[in-house]
Amino acid sequence: MTQHSVLIAGGGPTGLMLAGELALAGVDVAIVERRPSQDLPGSRAGGLHSRTLEILDQRGIVDRFLAEGQKAQVAGFGATRLDISDFPTRHNYGLGLWQKHIERILAGWVGELPVTFYRGREVTGFTQDDTGVDVQVSDGQPLRAQYLVGCDGGRSVVRKTAGIEFPGWDATTSALIAEVEMTEEPDTGIRRTPTGTHAIGKVEYEIKDGQIVYGKGGKVGVMLTEAHIGTHEPTLRDLSAGLIAVYGTDYGVHSPTFINRFTDMTRQAASYRDKRVLLAGDAAHVHSPVGGQGLNTGVHDAVNLGWKLAQVVKGISSENLLDTYHAERHPVGARVLRKTMAQVALMRVDDRTEALREAVSEMLSMDEPRKRFAAMMTGLDIHYDLGEGHPLLGRRMPDLDIVTVNGPLRVYTLLHDARPVFLNFGEPGSFDISQWADRVKLVDAKYDGTWVLPAIGAVSATTAVLIRPDGYVAWVREKSEAGLSDALTTWFGYR
Repeated sequence: MTQHSVLIAGGGPTGLMLAGELALAGVDVAIVERRPSQDLPGSRAGGLHSRTLEILDQRGIVDRFLAEGQKAQVAGFGATRLDISDFPTRHNYGLGLWQKHIERILAGWVGELPVTFYRGREVTGFTQDDTGVDVQVSDGQPLRAQYLVGCDGGRSVVRKTAGIEFPGWDATTSALIAEVEMTEEPDTGIRRTPTGTHAIGKVEYEIKDGQIVYGKGGKVGVMLTEAHIGTHEPTLRDLSAGLIAVYGTDYGVHSPTFINRFTDMTRQAASYRDKRVLLAGDAAHVHSPVGGQGLNTGVHDAVNLGWKLAQVVKGISSENLLDTYHAERHPVGARVLRKTMAQVALMRVDDRTEALREAVSEMLSMDEPRKRFAAMMTGLDIHYDLGEGHPLLGRRMPDLDIVTVNGPLRVYTLLHDARPVFLNFGEPGSFDISQWADRVKLVDAKYDGTWVLPAIGAVSATTAVLIRPDGYVAWVREKSEAGLSDALTTWFGYR
């Protein structure tokens, strides 16, 4: 029987990111992925929000994505765009980039790390005991791991086998989504009819002066809201009929790369953990794609879980640390679900909803509501409840330009190896964390600028911060060193 420390079911964006995090921490990790290669037919979802770009920046790989994507103000709530160009982040924009490219770039990074892939097969079941998980795979090869993480999508076999409940709300609407070719040039853009919102756009595009510009010909992406909730496998005939109903023609649609259906079914796992089995990404939460939250939330799940699971596997921390994964990420997922349902409601096509849409749009044109909602939709306002204290506590660490003995650098470069960092802005030698020297990097630094957080504004400067590997602040010095030893022990183990 082949054994690994951690086995990940599913090699999409969440599974890839988690594998990278574990490999950086020196954990033996493997991915079981049903696709024979990383190729993903069609364009699928696309777009990375600001906080996700920051996370990729923390690992030193964001330039790989920026080189292929299109920077744009993509944040929004319902039909209202939210400009974040004035936000205090290096990535005060979103990135237009199809999921197939996101996965390819992530897989390239993971391929540089010691990660094992079992491709062309999938997890079909498992049993767990006090020391590990025996995993059944579709090709019959037995695998065993200390921990199994289900990143295997909304129909997760891992979640179902674990018996984890998946409560929520059934679908109220459905839409066809496809990538096709057309013999005629289609009428691109968004169209609303009594049945709902529809859109046609080219797969290949440019963004110029904030506007999407399409060229002639090429693959076409189609999204059609259905008059009734669809339940059967969608076909080219269904797509053709839908186009004729909305546009009066099907534009000679042919040669589909894919035709899928999505709904606004909204569900969340009751628990993200069952002993040695954990869930992340769509296996833990599903919702309408409006707002572009799904892929981004899954990546954030992975970065929160990765370092914690690594420390437990390596014996640095007790299993209790894994409980903080659910405690921190479940509320974030629940908020994503609620806000996504609200946006779906705002997209309904009737006079009363139109009046509500206008009122919401007017409110979001005001500065403070814009900042609050934009920070929420981009993930920049995530706040883990680590107790009372400085506004930084439990929030993302800003990517400050600091000066160290090795010269000027950005804070996020210190997180490239996914290790915790203690930043001392006071006199060198002011803090003694030598007991954790092999686990936490101590960096003496200077910073004379203003500390600013998205949607909050300027906050008081501090003389020291403890930063977790996921980039969130675990301790802030205010008037004394009170709580530092407890924070180091809680997050990075007893010494």
